[in-house]
Amino acid sequence: MGWESWCISMAFGEEKYTFRPLTLSERWLWERFVMEHEHGHLLQSWTWGDLKASATWRPLRLGLFDERQQLVAGVQVLRRTAPRVPVQLGHLAYIPKGPVLDWTQVEIRDLFFARLHPFLRRHGALALRFECDLEAETPLGEQTRAYFEREGMQSLPSVQPLRTIQLDLEPSEEMLLSQMKEKWRYNVRLARKRGVTIRLAETLEDVQSWYALMETTSERDKFGIHSLRYYQRAWQLYRADDRLRLYLAEHEGQLLAGIFVSRYAREGIYMYGASSNEKRQLMPNYLLQWEAIRWVKANGAVRYDFWGIPDTEAEDEAMAGVYRFKRGWGGRVVQFVGGYQYVYNPLAMKLASRFV
Repeated sequence: MGWESWCISMAFGEEKYTFRPLTLSERWLWERFVMEHEHGHLLQSWTWGDLKASATWRPLRLGLFDERQQLVAGVQVLRRTAPRVPVQLGHLAYIPKGPVLDWTQVEIRDLFFARLHPFLRRHGALALRFECDLEAETPLGEQTRAYFEREGMQSLPSVQPLRTIQLDLEPSEEMLLSQMKEKWRYNVRLARKRGVTIRLAETLEDVQSWYALMETTSERDKFGIHSLRYYQRAWQLYRADDRLRLYLAEHEGQLLAGIFVSRYAREGIYMYGASSNEKRQLMPNYLLQWEAIRWVKANGAVRYDFWGIPDTEAEDEAMAGVYRFKRGWGGRVVQFVGGYQYVYNPLAMKLASRFV
């Protein structure tokens, strides 16, 4: 049965809303919707789905259309069979930083989830896990969490960072510099003074050189990383329209550090960072961040997301140093509502858990 046969229309007031998958020919419609939406996010971009498709996920873009066939709400769902789980049991569905909808319009919100759940259940999902891009400590965040709980959605640890630091980019560059901690301004200038230069990655070989630093950083700071192919694929997919850059810091021809930074839906995101164990006294990471901030601001971003800090501010926290570095730029701590799960087939989920 074709996708069109699963389209659902229902009366909603005096209007009709249709819920259906988007086709490849509608990619432009999806990208425009997510890019322009207040709650649009890089992880809901069509290209992000293409990236995850190369890592065993199957992306599906679903939209709620009004009677004029205008897209009013949408979601990119990533689907994957859990490791060692028999395919016939079904798959798991995951929504990173979505759905993309106006959460203040509770009628649209309720209708969207009322259409989403039966659609995913019919197409073999055992459960849906998602993390919407809403701040927790706001009236809207509290209202939305209460709705999730009323609807029987279970709170779970987040896959994406629960807390982050976001820098408001509305002020001028001079004001942004003044809002930093004094040591941060000093280190930006110190890196320049001591001859650190910043350039953009231009080839896959540049990405490979950066990846060698990533392996060093992973070993030094004890965290997991993706494969080289994954980062090369991300760089290739987004660089065509300048939505992602790999900034490289060098000194006398030696690569010292590099960061992946994206700009999408009026937001800059510091995605991945790596640095050498050598010449750390030259402070290349400070100049890298400042150049990335300047780039996304100049191209219309209204905020810069440092992408993840520890759940606590304890000094003995494993990533306490990361927190101090990100906090020094003058941004504010943001905590999201967290992850939720809705189980469609409890028995199958129980069986599947035996294989994981």
